[in-house]
Amino acid sequence: MNEEEQNIQDEQSSPLQTPPSGGGGLGIIRYGAGNIFSLTAALERLGIAYGMVYTEADFEQFDRFIIPGVGHAGAAMDKLQNTGLVPKIKSLTKPVLGICVGMQLLTSYSEEGDSNLLNLFPVRTLRFKDSADYKVPHTGWNKVFPEKENILFKNIPSGSHFYFVHSYFIEYDQTYTLSSTDYNNKFSASIWRDNFYGVQFHPEKSGKYGETLLTNFSNI
Repeated sequence: MNEEEQNIQDEQSSPLQTPPSGGGGLGIIRYGAGNIFSLTAALERLGIAYGMVYTEADFEQFDRFIIPGVGHAGAAMDKLQNTGLVPKIKSLTKPVLGICVGMQLLTSYSEEGDSNLLNLFPVRTLRFKDSADYKVPHTGWNKVFPEKENILFKNIPSGSHFYFVHSYFIEYDQTYTLSSTDYNNKFSASIWRDNFYGVQFHPEKSGKYGETLLTNFSNI
């Protein structure tokens, strides 16, 4: 099964929770870059109303948004460009959360595919250097340490473990780093600028504190 077939199967197997009439809830921006089954399953467990965003008109239905993503950042950016939604995303004033590759898309540039991205954060996405001491991709649980106070990490103790799967990381910049972690080098585990947030880890696969983070985002 290829990625696009998996995406279709995931959408068909995950029931759509429609936000109340008149708006509200969380919109998942759909652009064909990775499946969303784990994310929607987590939102359903938490009772967070959600729906899908395919067109510019769909943005009016929701109060906050998630940009998911797995795989190749350059290919993901091409798919996002093809939707025609990039100008709308960059103009949003409601809360936006990028997850994994969705976070990387918020940066200015990725070494993966030598790609220019959304440039909502003037930092780069770089590849981990190959090392005999560290496996690439970085896969597993890592401690995350908040560096700023923000509702996104409310009731999440410093040093809590979150689940990562990635070969590329966002270079550390204190200005935009909301939390950090270390794998061969220190990097941004999450970023924050105005209404835009990003997390490199997968909160939907990170147990109790991942679910706490998703709940916190639903209340921003």
